[in-house]
Amino acid sequence: MSYKFTQEFKSQAVQKALNQRGHVNLKQVAIELNVGYSTLQKWIKLAKDNQLDALSPGNDMKKEKRPQDWSPEARLNAIIACAALDDEAINQYCRTQGIYPHHVQQWKQDITQGAVTTTHATKTQETKRLKNEIKQLQKELIVKIKR
Repeated sequence: MSYKFTQEFKSQAVQKALNQRGHVNLKQVAIELNVGYSTLQKWIKLAKDNQLDALSPGNDMKKEKRPQDWSPEARLNAIIACAALDDEAINQYCRTQGIYPHHVQQWKQDITQGAVTTTHATKTQETKRLKNEIKQLQKELIVKIKR
């Protein structure tokens, strides 16, 4: 089965491969992206020669949105779409969208942390309200005892 990768995906794959630290090698990046090792090497070589754009069937190719340009609703839809997929299907979905699987993971983590922060803030407000209520009841009790 052959896949057609978007130009955006190719560029991001090259960036990711070139920005990896010493503990991650190029083969690991290729496996993570579900791209052939030799394909990734070819893209890197073309990018270094400023010929990566020549790989695409034309510059009129639709540009994919950058991950940071996705709306919260679109991010949530991507998280939902990937929820029941296995790794290979997630990689394929992400390729068609011009993003990486780690973007979806980060968005999921952001939403989860936002929910935790909101829950924590709500609990903090509730705690303050209850403390104030306790203080008020204690004052009323003191007044009643003094009578």
